[in-house]
Amino acid sequence: MREKLYYLFVILLVLLLTLFLYSNKVEPLESFSLRFNDSNFALQEKKIDKNVVLVAIDEQSINSYGRWPWSRDILAEGIEKLAEADVVLFDMIFSEPTEKSKDQKLAQSIDSLQNSVCGFFLRNGATQRHNQYELDILNDSALDYLQSQVSGNKNPHFFGADSAELNILPILESCTVSGSFSTLSESDNLFRSYPVAFYFQNTLYPSLALQALRLKFNSDIKRVDDTHLTIADHIIKVDEKGFVKLNFYTPNQYKTISFLDIMQGKIKPEYFKDKIVILGITELGAGDIVSTPIGHIPGAFLHYTFISNFLQNQLIVEMPYATMGLIILMSFVPFLAIIFFRSIVTRMFFNLAVYLVVYIIAHYLFRVYMFYIDLFYPLITLFISIAAVEVLAFALEEKRARFIKEAFSSYLSNDLLQQLVHHPEKLSLGGEKKELSILFSDIREFTSISESMDPVSLVRLLNRYFTPMTNAVLKNGGMLDKYIGDAVMAFFNAPVDIKNHADAACHSALEMLEELDKLNEELKTEGKEELHIGIGINTAEVIVGNMGSDIRFNYTVVGDGVNLASRVEELTKRYGVAILITEHTLEKLTDDFLYREIEPVQVKGKENAVLVYHLMQKTQGSRELKVLYDQALKVYKDGDLLQAKILFEDIFRKYDDSVSKYFLVAIEENRQWGVKRMVTK
Repeated sequence: MREKLYYLFVILLVLLLTLFLYSNKVEPLESFSLRFNDSNFALQEKKIDKNVVLVAIDEQSINSYGRWPWSRDILAEGIEKLAEADVVLFDMIFSEPTEKSKDQKLAQSIDSLQNSVCGFFLRNGATQRHNQYELDILNDSALDYLQSQVSGNKNPHFFGADSAELNILPILESCTVSGSFSTLSESDNLFRSYPVAFYFQNTLYPSLALQALRLKFNSDIKRVDDTHLTIADHIIKVDEKGFVKLNFYTPNQYKTISFLDIMQGKIKPEYFKDKIVILGITELGAGDIVSTPIGHIPGAFLHYTFISNFLQNQLIVEMPYATMGLIILMSFVPFLAIIFFRSIVTRMFFNLAVYLVVYIIAHYLFRVYMFYIDLFYPLITLFISIAAVEVLAFALEEKRARFIKEAFSSYLSNDLLQQLVHHPEKLSLGGEKKELSILFSDIREFTSISESMDPVSLVRLLNRYFTPMTNAVLKNGGMLDKYIGDAVMAFFNAPVDIKNHADAACHSALEMLEELDKLNEELKTEGKEELHIGIGINTAEVIVGNMGSDIRFNYTVVGDGVNLASRVEELTKRYGVAILITEHTLEKLTDDFLYREIEPVQVKGKENAVLVYHLMQKTQGSRELKVLYDQALKVYKDGDLLQAKILFEDIFRKYDDSVSKYFLVAIEENRQWGVKRMVTK
């Protein structure tokens, strides 16, 4: 629980950081974000509106009529051929007078159009001055109704300028309305958005394209709320500065007609009937070329894009709250990965897979519904969160590994210890039900031995004894649970799984006897009393886990199967053997062991008796003893006690076999096979 709180605290810090970066458009991240999300325009298929067309002052027109600007009577002749157009926009400005007759002719050609929108340019600090009459004419193009609605501190907070470059008076008078063709680039100097309007001398003027739509639909612009405007029942969603994000088309979709083709009659005037026509300059060096997500395009394409977006219901709807939601989601994804996956590779795959799904869904929403969701900041959030969570996970893993190594280095082999380090969840507080093989060993007559020795000598002897006994357990993959006085308790198949745990327990017991023989040789040489041990093994489903608390760690096993193993160890005294195993352990053995059957015993608290076996060391004498013993036991089990007595006596004389002696006593007491012998502890 404490570790989860650490993760949540780190995630909260990441979340606050990325939300701050997103909300404040911090550079250079904001520029990276804009470029990253430009992929939207490459992954969609949409058609441009066929009723919008650009009449271009292009290269071939320049080659034919000379360098721009041309004589205005040439323009006038071409404009007259656009008379059937619904609206004509002029993405150019005639701010300086030329020959009066030619200026007048141009003004007359503009006046002959059904609807015309002349452009003017806003700037700060311009030297051009305007008389009141010019300003009054310009004021007829203002958005008075919208201006009254956006007064005060409400959004959008439109940009403004203190000066304007206007058309000369004859042109200004001939235009139906005027509109600003000023715009602003993003932080990376690319043009992605289109302004609804700008302030000039405390008056709000619409952009060139918006004026064209007002004329086409004969409708004013109305305010819905802080971020939505309407025109002719079409909703326009704007940002806090009054800009609309443009939904660009591929460059080859923009319908462009050369001004020269109009002049030469290749395009008939009726072609423009009911269309919105933009008259603009596309020739490099003559007009404005702007940088956009789809490359360098003429500035007139910005008006073109906005008008087509509007007519085709393709206006982008920005979804900042969806972006924030994804930022929150992505901050938690690495945390979920840590919870559910141990492998860092799997976690990385999961993290990226989640983002990929989000990426696909977001692009689908953009392609179908024009919902614009910023996918860069969620990606940055994911990367930062992954880094933070993985660093924290590494630190906690290192701390946990140190703890495990300190706690278990003396109780597990190095191989199992490394497995446990990589799977620390096996040591979680609580327990699990699991099949284990449990081993108990005890030194015979230890009380009398301890009474004959001083404390220092006794501890040294125990250390000499416990070391090889412990190594035998660890070597075979067991876990040393505890030392209980002179007793050893161990179990196999936890905390780390091992294959054939019953075999491992039996191999450990036999190796303990081998190590004890070596120790006894040393003690004999030193003139000290030899040690004898009894070992009991049982295989059962028990509860294994941390039975203590987070503060006091005690990984152990409990259950009837543990108690039975302890009581079977006690039975080794009754039969005078070193190792006893239960029938449950025998059933799980796969290796070739030497053992002989003893008898069923009744354990206190259990209804059914359990059959115990003597696990024997593989010596020639043991093999010969087993053959004779098995014959005698069969006769005894068949009820021929007289013949059994003869056989057991023969075995006892030859091998001094304590088990045979036990059955001789049983025969004397006329005990039959299968009579339950109670064992308690």
